[in-house]
Amino acid sequence: MAQPNDFFFTGLHLTGNTSNSLGSKVTPANVVQIPGLNTLGISLARIDYAPWGINPPHTHPRASEILTVLEGTLFVGFVTSNPENRLISKVLNKGDVFVFPVGLVHFQQNVGHGNAVAMAALSSQNPGVITIANAVFGSNLPISSEVLAKAFQLDKYMVDRIQAQF
Repeated sequence: MAQPNDFFFTGLHLTGNTSNSLGSKVTPANVVQIPGLNTLGISLARIDYAPWGINPPHTHPRASEILTVLEGTLFVGFVTSNPENRLISKVLNKGDVFVFPVGLVHFQQNVGHGNAVAMAALSSQNPGVITIANAVFGSNLPISSEVLAKAFQLDKYMVDRIQAQF
Protein backbone atom coordinates (compact mmCIF):
# COMPACT_ATOMS: atom_id res chain seq x y z
CA MET A 1 0.00 0.00 0.00
CA ALA A 2 1.35 3.43 -0.96
CA GLN A 3 2.51 5.70 1.84
CA PRO A 4 3.18 9.47 1.84
CA ASN A 5 6.94 8.86 2.10
CA ASP A 6 6.83 6.91 -1.18
CA PHE A 7 6.19 10.29 -2.85
CA PHE A 8 8.61 12.40 -0.81
CA PHE A 9 12.32 13.18 -0.75
CA THR A 10 14.31 15.70 1.20
CA GLY A 11 17.89 16.61 0.44
CA LEU A 12 18.04 18.71 -2.71
CA HIS A 13 18.53 21.79 -0.54
CA LEU A 14 21.81 20.38 0.80
CA THR A 15 25.12 21.36 -0.81
CA GLY A 16 26.87 18.31 -2.24
CA ASN A 17 30.43 17.52 -1.20
CA THR A 18 32.63 18.50 -4.15
CA SER A 19 35.97 17.66 -2.50
CA ASN A 20 36.76 14.85 -4.94
CA SER A 21 38.86 14.47 -8.07
CA LEU A 22 36.08 15.79 -10.33
CA GLY A 23 35.03 18.71 -8.14
CA SER A 24 31.34 17.84 -8.46
CA LYS A 25 28.58 15.97 -6.68
CA VAL A 26 25.31 14.72 -8.17
CA THR A 27 22.39 14.26 -5.77
CA PRO A 28 19.70 12.22 -7.54
CA ALA A 29 15.97 12.24 -6.84
CA ASN A 30 14.79 9.31 -8.94
CA VAL A 31 12.78 6.13 -8.38
CA VAL A 32 15.46 4.79 -6.01
CA GLN A 33 14.95 7.72 -3.63
CA ILE A 34 11.23 8.27 -4.40
CA PRO A 35 9.44 4.96 -5.09
CA GLY A 36 6.27 6.85 -6.05
CA LEU A 37 8.01 7.96 -9.25
CA ASN A 38 7.68 4.42 -10.61
CA THR A 39 6.11 4.58 -14.11
CA LEU A 40 5.80 8.41 -14.01
CA GLY A 41 8.66 9.11 -16.43
CA ILE A 42 10.28 11.97 -14.48
CA SER A 43 13.14 12.56 -12.06
CA LEU A 44 15.50 15.27 -10.83
CA ALA A 45 19.12 15.68 -9.85
CA ARG A 46 21.01 18.48 -8.13
CA ILE A 47 24.59 18.98 -9.31
CA ASP A 48 27.09 20.95 -7.22
CA TYR A 49 30.38 22.12 -8.76
CA ALA A 50 33.52 23.44 -7.12
CA PRO A 51 35.40 26.10 -9.12
CA TRP A 52 36.52 24.37 -12.36
CA GLY A 53 34.71 21.20 -11.27
CA ILE A 54 33.17 18.99 -13.93
CA ASN A 55 30.30 16.60 -14.37
CA PRO A 56 32.35 14.43 -16.73
CA PRO A 57 31.22 13.19 -20.14
CA HIS A 58 28.33 10.80 -19.62
CA THR A 59 25.06 9.67 -21.13
CA HIS A 60 21.59 8.79 -19.90
CA PRO A 61 20.43 5.77 -21.94
CA ARG A 62 16.79 6.19 -20.94
CA ALA A 63 16.22 9.96 -20.68
CA SER A 64 16.59 13.40 -22.14
CA GLU A 65 17.73 16.06 -19.67
CA ILE A 66 16.93 19.72 -19.19
CA LEU A 67 19.48 21.54 -17.02
CA THR A 68 18.82 24.83 -15.22
CA VAL A 69 21.68 26.83 -13.67
CA LEU A 70 20.72 27.99 -10.17
CA GLU A 71 24.06 29.62 -9.27
CA GLY A 72 27.30 30.26 -11.11
CA THR A 73 28.49 29.87 -14.69
CA LEU A 74 28.72 26.55 -16.53
CA PHE A 75 30.21 25.54 -19.87
CA VAL A 76 27.95 22.73 -21.13
CA GLY A 77 27.78 20.64 -24.23
CA PHE A 78 26.82 17.43 -25.97
CA VAL A 79 28.19 15.57 -28.97
CA THR A 80 25.93 14.59 -31.86
CA SER A 81 25.96 11.01 -33.10
CA ASN A 82 28.20 9.42 -35.75
CA PRO A 83 29.39 10.27 -38.31
CA GLU A 84 29.24 14.02 -37.53
CA ASN A 85 30.23 13.90 -33.83
CA ARG A 86 29.69 17.67 -33.61
CA LEU A 87 30.02 19.47 -30.28
CA ILE A 88 26.98 21.61 -29.44
CA SER A 89 27.99 23.83 -26.50
CA LYS A 90 27.14 27.02 -24.66
CA VAL A 91 28.18 29.02 -21.59
CA LEU A 92 25.24 29.24 -19.18
CA ASN A 93 24.60 31.72 -16.39
CA LYS A 94 22.13 31.75 -13.50
CA GLY A 95 18.62 31.09 -14.82
CA ASP A 96 19.77 29.70 -18.19
CA VAL A 97 18.46 26.35 -19.44
CA PHE A 98 20.05 23.78 -21.80
CA VAL A 99 18.70 20.49 -23.18
CA PHE A 100 20.67 17.26 -23.64
CA PRO A 101 18.92 14.79 -26.00
CA VAL A 102 18.46 11.19 -24.85
CA GLY A 103 21.51 8.96 -25.16
CA LEU A 104 24.00 11.61 -26.30
CA VAL A 105 27.33 12.12 -24.52
CA HIS A 106 27.24 15.39 -22.56
CA PHE A 107 29.11 17.26 -19.80
CA GLN A 108 29.20 20.39 -17.69
CA GLN A 109 32.14 22.41 -16.32
CA ASN A 110 32.09 25.26 -13.81
CA VAL A 111 33.91 28.12 -15.52
CA GLY A 112 33.01 30.77 -12.93
CA HIS A 113 35.02 32.04 -10.00
CA GLY A 114 32.86 30.51 -7.25
CA ASN A 115 30.79 27.40 -6.71
CA ALA A 116 27.99 26.56 -9.13
CA VAL A 117 24.71 24.68 -8.70
CA ALA A 118 22.36 23.26 -11.33
CA MET A 119 19.12 21.29 -11.29
CA ALA A 120 18.53 18.62 -13.92
CA ALA A 121 15.10 17.31 -14.82
CA LEU A 122 15.07 13.98 -16.67
CA SER A 123 12.39 12.29 -18.75
CA SER A 124 12.55 8.97 -16.90
CA GLN A 125 12.05 7.81 -13.35
CA ASN A 126 15.20 5.72 -13.91
CA PRO A 127 17.36 7.57 -16.46
CA GLY A 128 20.54 5.58 -15.86
CA VAL A 129 23.97 7.11 -16.20
CA ILE A 130 27.02 5.84 -18.05
CA THR A 131 30.13 7.86 -17.25
CA ILE A 132 32.27 7.38 -20.34
CA ALA A 133 35.73 7.21 -18.73
CA ASN A 134 34.52 4.87 -15.97
CA ALA A 135 32.77 2.57 -18.44
CA VAL A 136 35.64 2.42 -20.91
CA PHE A 137 38.67 2.40 -18.62
CA GLY A 138 37.14 1.01 -15.42
CA SER A 139 34.90 -1.79 -16.65
CA ASN A 140 34.64 -4.97 -14.60
CA LEU A 141 36.12 -7.17 -16.28
CA PRO A 142 38.53 -4.78 -18.00
CA ILE A 143 38.40 -4.16 -21.73
CA SER A 144 41.75 -5.36 -23.07
CA SER A 145 44.40 -2.69 -23.27
CA GLU A 146 45.09 -3.78 -26.86
CA VAL A 147 41.50 -2.94 -27.86
CA LEU A 148 41.57 0.41 -26.05
CA ALA A 149 45.02 1.31 -27.38
CA LYS A 150 43.81 0.80 -30.94
CA ALA A 151 40.45 2.53 -30.37
CA PHE A 152 41.97 5.63 -28.73
CA GLN A 153 45.20 5.55 -30.77
CA LEU A 154 47.31 5.34 -27.62
CA ASP A 155 50.14 3.04 -26.72
CA LYS A 156 49.37 0.07 -24.45
CA TYR A 157 51.47 1.57 -21.62
CA MET A 158 49.30 4.70 -21.55
CA VAL A 159 46.11 2.64 -21.54
CA ASP A 160 47.44 0.53 -18.66
CA ARG A 161 48.22 3.72 -16.70
CA ILE A 162 44.75 5.12 -17.30
CA GLN A 163 43.04 1.83 -16.40
CA ALA A 164 45.04 1.70 -13.14
CA GLN A 165 43.39 4.96 -12.06
CA PHE A 166 39.94 3.34 -12.23
